Amino acid sequence: MTQLEMAKQGIISPEMRKAAEADGVDPEFLRQQIAAGKAVLPKNKNHEIKTLYAIGAGLSTKVNANIGSSGACASVENEIAKLKAAIKAGTHSVMDLSTGGDLQAIREAILEHSPVMVGTVPVYGIATRLHRKRIPLHKMDVDEMFKDLEKQCSEGIDYITIHCGVTLETLKRLEKSDRLLPSVSRGGSILLNWMKHNGKENPLYAEFDTVLEIAYRYDVTLSLGDGMRPGTVLDATDRPQIEELVLLGELARRAREKNVQVIIEGPGHVPLNQIETNVLLEKRLCDGAPFYLLGPLPTDIAPGYDHITAAIGGAIAAAAGADFLCYVTPAEHLSLPNPDDVYQGVIAARIAGHAADIVKGVKNAIEKDRLISQYRRDLNWEGILSMAIDPEAAKKRLSLAYDKETCTMCGELCAVKLSRQFAKR
Repeated sequence: MTQLEMAKQGIISPEMRKAAEADGVDPEFLRQQIAAGKAVLPKNKNHEIKTLYAIGAGLSTKVNANIGSSGACASVENEIAKLKAAIKAGTHSVMDLSTGGDLQAIREAILEHSPVMVGTVPVYGIATRLHRKRIPLHKMDVDEMFKDLEKQCSEGIDYITIHCGVTLETLKRLEKSDRLLPSVSRGGSILLNWMKHNGKENPLYAEFDTVLEIAYRYDVTLSLGDGMRPGTVLDATDRPQIEELVLLGELARRAREKNVQVIIEGPGHVPLNQIETNVLLEKRLCDGAPFYLLGPLPTDIAPGYDHITAAIGGAIAAAAGADFLCYVTPAEHLSLPNPDDVYQGVIAARIAGHAADIVKGVKNAIEKDRLISQYRRDLNWEGILSMAIDPEAAKKRLSLAYDKETCTMCGELCAVKLSRQFAKR
């Protein structure tokens, strides 16, 4: 049985107990959320995971780190270094998006070394092989694509992104739209290319039941990809994006009926005043399914600082009800990230998620802020460092004044020290 199937039957699995403990919630609460489709517990039957996390309503906001090679930069060692950086920074998940080097070896190494859930985009594999052989993408064999999908699921991948909401109807509307950037989704654009040249429906949509059969077999969670996500704030919340979201909501219902867990992917690039609307639309149209956002980025002008841009958008989105934030690194739009970029991206996304958890009233979220504030009141620097999201970075910055009690910002005019006589403890 899948986690969803057990939850529907009132069974609290050992995995649910572990994930509930990680979030500090009652296992029965988590079971109910999974049964209702408002939370998921990505855990492939063939993958042993050291730390299990659930994603969804009533739980802390989770963070994913995209890693993976490219044709210009590919090695197993590089990806393991990035995996280690992501884990050190506190990620809850990693996705292997490799398109360069030995894809099989990289995927196996990540699965072996990752203590958290692992996701992939299976269509990348066949697209990479075609590219290496200089075969046009529209020559992609459908049967081979499904074999790749099942192979990755059988190996232990916990969740997969499939762009099943990109259809022939989407293509027609896209060609008539005034979008500045037609598609910035790699998986979505591969399938658009295939449909355009073959005049046939997206096989992931046309044969969605086959996708469900494979996912059920291994209890793989489906992440319904947003092939029409906006790649600029100028294209946000437009017709192609929303029409795809409507279709993803319908497919999510079909998945849950077949006892397959499902999350919905979302934008992308969205102005601040549209972020909450996007979250509310997803929750309404997809029956409360967990929402997985890349960012979102509320402005396009910050190459080199997009981890900050994404943290701004991510905090607003998660506060509005988004459940899963895919980090964005300082290298976004510029290059393949290195381990330090990965680390910075995870930290930024975790800050955004925690800020949102305070707003959402997630259990114990504000207690961390209470503790560090008490340590600040007491000028307890060791305590402050112990509660910092990145203790190493905080320690490097710490510089105490001559009295060894205050920092060099205020020194003898430290407001905390001067106002102690007024504090009620």
